[in-house]
Amino acid sequence: MHVESFGQTDVGRKRDHNEDSFLCDDDMHLYVVADGVGGHAKGEVASREAIEQIQVWCVGNQDVVRAYEANPNPEGLYHVRRMLESGIQSACYMVHGMAELDPDRKGMSTTVSALLVAGNQVFIGQVGDSRVYLYRKGVALQITEDHTLINYKLKHGMITAEQAAHAKGKNVITRAVGHKDYVQVDVFDMSAQPEDRFMLCSDGLHGYLQPGGVEKGMEGPMDVCAQGFIDFANARGGKDNITVVLVEVS
Repeated sequence: MHVESFGQTDVGRKRDHNEDSFLCDDDMHLYVVADGVGGHAKGEVASREAIEQIQVWCVGNQDVVRAYEANPNPEGLYHVRRMLESGIQSACYMVHGMAELDPDRKGMSTTVSALLVAGNQVFIGQVGDSRVYLYRKGVALQITEDHTLINYKLKHGMITAEQAAHAKGKNVITRAVGHKDYVQVDVFDMSAQPEDRFMLCSDGLHGYLQPGGVEKGMEGPMDVCAQGFIDFANARGGKDNITVVLVEVS
């Protein structure tokens, strides 16, 4: 698969600094969006450090990816999934350790949505409420699960979809990288098809998206699409930082 990407971030219209970070590594085919939590620049530190740790880990273990690409098999799939998960766990341990050593950073953490392309397979690692969408043949699908209190209640039948739509506390996340020294990571993989386009984004964008909203913004050059999504979120208030990473395989 040929892979190319474009990423962009914006502070939005309400915040005085940007706690989001992103990575577009077209050499490694590794892409990450991280939305920091903590305020007073601590969230920015958490998101930036998490991305750096994930990139260093994956580059240092790229032999696992290359082995799978040379000989795709179930065992190789397992090893790539574990490698990506371990990279996110490494980031979790590092961010937590930094916060423990510096009282000014205590409590900082970050979401992580990571995507790795290996051969014809796409691997996803997910913690928190940033998202990954797949856009294929004119149809968009959210392929990650939000780790939020609202989604937990909805998933376990504690509230209805209508109640969830109007509930308070939608941004309360139940998992974060760095909150503790370990976090449960959702890791899965799927087969890619030519002309698939993936979007990784923070909740500063997807919080404004309505059904059909992803499809409307996905046609055209990736840089134009990314700017269009940021303009869309800002036009609706821009209450949070906005980050978009688009990845296209062919």
